[in-house]
Amino acid sequence: MAEIKDPENTILIELKDGTVTIELLPDIAPLHCERMKELARAGAYDNVAFHRVIDGFMAQTGDVQHANMEKDYNPRRAGTGASDLPDLKAEFSGIPHDRGTIGAARSQNPNSANSQFFINFKDNHFLNRQYTVYGRVISGMEHVDAITRGEPPANPDRMISVKVAADA
Repeated sequence: MAEIKDPENTILIELKDGTVTIELLPDIAPLHCERMKELARAGAYDNVAFHRVIDGFMAQTGDVQHANMEKDYNPRRAGTGASDLPDLKAEFSGIPHDRGTIGAARSQNPNSANSQFFINFKDNHFLNRQYTVYGRVISGMEHVDAITRGEPPANPDRMISVKVAADA
C-alpha cells in the first residue's frame, strides 16, 4: 500500500484483485480532479465496467450512464455516455502520458471530457497535450494490468467501488 500524502486528493478503486490507489494532480487539472471526486462521492463509479481495454495501450472506464448496472449493460452502448454534469474544459499540460497515469477520455472535441477516464498500461506519449492527465497510480498497478481485455470485453471487469481516501 502506498503512502497517502493527501487523502482529499487520493482515489481508491477497488478491483476484483485488489485496490488501486490514485494520486490526483489538482495543481495540474483542478476541474478534472474535482469531477472525479464528486462522482466518486456520489457512488456514480461503483460497479462501472471497463468497456475498452486494449493490450499494450490502456484500460478505459467511467461511462456512468450506460455501464453501471449489470442488467442494463449493453456492449454497443458502453463508452458512449457521461454523467449528468456539464462537460469539462480541457486542462492539457506538459505532464506526459506515462505508464499508470490517468487521462480524461473525450470525443473529437477537446472540451468534451466528462466522467470517463483511462489508465495507461505503458508510456503513450503520442497522447501528450491532447488528453488531460489528472492523476497517477501510486500502488496497485498490477491489478490494472490484470483487467480483462476487449473492446468491449465479453465479461468486463468492473470498478467495485471508487472512494476518496479522506472518506474511506
